[in-house]
Amino acid sequence: MIRTLTLFGLLLGFNVSAYAQGSTQDFSLIERGRYLVTLSDCAGCHTAPGGEPFAGGVALQTPFGTLVAPNITSDTDTGIGNWSDDEFVSALQEGRGRNGTRLYPAMPYTAYTKMSRDDILAMRAYLATVAPVHHKVIANQLPFPFNVRLAMMFWNWLNFTPGRFVADPQQTAEWNRGAFLVQGPGHCGTCHTAKTVLGGDKTDSPLTGATLQGWFAPNITANSHNGIGGWSKDDLIQYLKTGANKSTLASGPMAEAVTHSTSHMKDADIAAIATYLLGTGKGATDKPTPVAADDPSMKAGAAIYKDACAPCHRDNGQGDAQLFPRLAGSPLVQSDDPTTLGRVVLEGSRAVATASAPTAPAMPAFDWRLNDDQVAAVLTYIRNHWGNAAPAVTAATISKQRASLAESR
Repeated sequence: MIRTLTLFGLLLGFNVSAYAQGSTQDFSLIERGRYLVTLSDCAGCHTAPGGEPFAGGVALQTPFGTLVAPNITSDTDTGIGNWSDDEFVSALQEGRGRNGTRLYPAMPYTAYTKMSRDDILAMRAYLATVAPVHHKVIANQLPFPFNVRLAMMFWNWLNFTPGRFVADPQQTAEWNRGAFLVQGPGHCGTCHTAKTVLGGDKTDSPLTGATLQGWFAPNITANSHNGIGGWSKDDLIQYLKTGANKSTLASGPMAEAVTHSTSHMKDADIAAIATYLLGTGKGATDKPTPVAADDPSMKAGAAIYKDACAPCHRDNGQGDAQLFPRLAGSPLVQSDDPTTLGRVVLEGSRAVATASAPTAPAMPAFDWRLNDDQVAAVLTYIRNHWGNAAPAVTAATISKQRASLAESR
């Protein structure tokens, strides 16, 4: 849930000699580290499209400026080839890089702090086996004063509580495993938890959705209206494993998370994540009053939907499983924030392709065909028909989004 915001700012390096002993390698440790790197979705940010694995170069546009994921291969000049164990562990658990350099929280040390030292050293053991790539990356491209790393001392004081994961004795082993994965290596809150003006998590509403990088990462609590409370455990497992279920398809940043991470997780871990998420935020509905059917925007939207959307999503909004997402009853459709819907209508989208669901259906862009008023009308209609209920979308919102998307191209 955007390219996923993972290890940005990890200006690391370590000495790989201890892990380059050929026959003396601890392959079980390396395999454990490989899986933890997968759980943590490190490739999502540290492997650029068409680039070498973990060589960095993926740019992230934040509200404060640009950060670029650094090279975390074992190259000793431009990568992570000269770090000690303590420096590597400190980076992930404390947000302090080599020589005490303060990292930016776009690298989610605020989540990775829940991992143990043994977990992190296993990740290091795996990364030491990745081919070194000489690729210099200037990670910190923030403007003044945000490029002053000392400011992170104040940020951490306000927003960061270091510490390892502690299991809840009142919960099952599966629930606790899911809690660890979501809160720790999976760092789901990095995208799905709304942020304060300083970029810290709004801890009073975890996983209830957030806007970043021009997408809205939806509510993934068990909220029955705009969360995943209407999904079964099997629905959620199927979505994380394949990127598709009977209701929706993964696209945008979530497609990347499925590609690099969730589709490669062990079945037991996916089930644990589902158990945890479906037990979070239960009972909340937060259902607003729908826009009236006789509202002018609803009438205009109905006509546009019939012409442009119904051929795929059907008149009843049920779509076609594994091909065209269901709009009726969709939690994403009913989100308070319509950012993702607006983006998909304007730019189009392609769903993720996985071994289990290889089709990767696409939606065409409508920015050339529909003006701002028309996009706003059809979205308002979709969000308030078939029993759906969500705030109306304004033409001004779409106009601003259209301009932002054009600027980012």
